[in-house]
Formats: sequence, C-alpha cells, structure tokens
Amino acid sequence: MRVLIVEDDPTLADGLNHSLSKVGYAVDCARHGEEADAMLVGQTYDLVILDLGLPKLNGFEVLSRLRRRGSQVPVLILTARDAVQDRVKGLDLGADDYIVKPFELAELEARARALLRRGQFGASAQLSFGQLTLDTAGRRVTLAGQALELSARELAVLEIFMLRAGKVVNKEHILERLCNWDEDIGDNAIEVYVHRLRKKMEPSDIRIRTIRGLGYLLEQIQEPA
Repeated sequence: MRVLIVEDDPTLADGLNHSLSKVGYAVDCARHGEEADAMLVGQTYDLVILDLGLPKLNGFEVLSRLRRRGSQVPVLILTARDAVQDRVKGLDLGADDYIVKPFELAELEARARALLRRGQFGASAQLSFGQLTLDTAGRRVTLAGQALELSARELAVLEIFMLRAGKVVNKEHILERLCNWDEDIGDNAIEVYVHRLRKKMEPSDIRIRTIRGLGYLLEQIQEPA
C-alpha cells in the first residue's frame, strides 16, 4: 500500500512516516501544498493523510484539485482546526475522515487502516484466497489455520498478490506499490521476497507462479480428479 503524508511539521511527518513504514506501507511525504499537488498528479496512492494548514497551497485546495481530477483515493484530514465549519467544508470537498490535533497515534493508525480497507477491500478487514487469509487490520497471515511469520516487506508483497489473486502481477506494479520515492529496490529484491514467500507457503495448495516475461501469478493448485 502506498501512502502520502502531507504535513509541514517535520517532527509529526517523520513520526507518521516511521509508524506506517514499520508495518510495511510505502510512504512518501510532502511538506507543502504545491508539492503534494504535483505528487498526486504524477503518482497513484492508496491513502492521503492531509494537513489543512499548509504553506503555498492549503489543504482544502489540494483536496479540491484532487477530487476535480476524478481521484477517489481515500483522504484523512489531519489538522489543528477543530471548528465545525472547517470539518464540514473538508468533508463536503470529498474528505473521507477527519482527525484533530493533538491526537493519539494509535487512533490515527486505526483510522488509516479503516480507510485503506474501505478503499481496497470494502467493509471487510480480511482478504482470503483458498486457505490463505490476510487480516489487514492486525497485519497477520494464516495458511490452513496456521500463522505465517512474515516480515513487513514480505507481508506487503503478499498483500499485493492477494489483491490481484488469479491475475498476473508484473514487477513494475509491485515496485510502485511497495517503494516510496526515496527507495531504490531492484528486480532482484522482488525475486528474493517472492522466493521467501514460496518457501513459507510450502507445502500448501497456494503457490506464486512465475509467468516468464510477464510477472507473477498467485494461484491455487487444483487436485486432479
């Protein structure tokens, strides 16, 4: 999952970046509204955490431009403005949720997870494919009822595959969803993560098959009749 944090307070932005990166999200940060607007034009995100009191271009205008372009990416407004009219304005412009500073980090993380689930999975907190289940809220994976111990990056790769189960996923798509702008992860790293996932899913009926020249396919092996 790819998240954009738009926040001009470097301490807060760095704290949110660290917290979300720790659980496997790819996180980019913008320090002012014009930078955020340019990033939202050039990149696809799964969630935007947007401060209102931004330099150069305020959060309301960033949100308004985003929705005028037709983007439906979930937006969580993060602001020190607690007046009802500001909350109403933000929601009317297309925000999906609103949290007022100061806030507890655990609450913001929970709201972010809820918006990511809503945007990707509907109301359910779980993704399932055969005997493989991913709890997107708890960031836990089970296979045939047994817990799989995955690193944050391995879990993020598996989540990408499960979102497109039964369809070919190319390396470019994985890199785009997995890495922020500051990271330089090559094809070899993707191959390592896939190899580790394959080993951990053996000997189940779920496999990640390489489709030469195209990418990878998460599939369920059918037993012969």
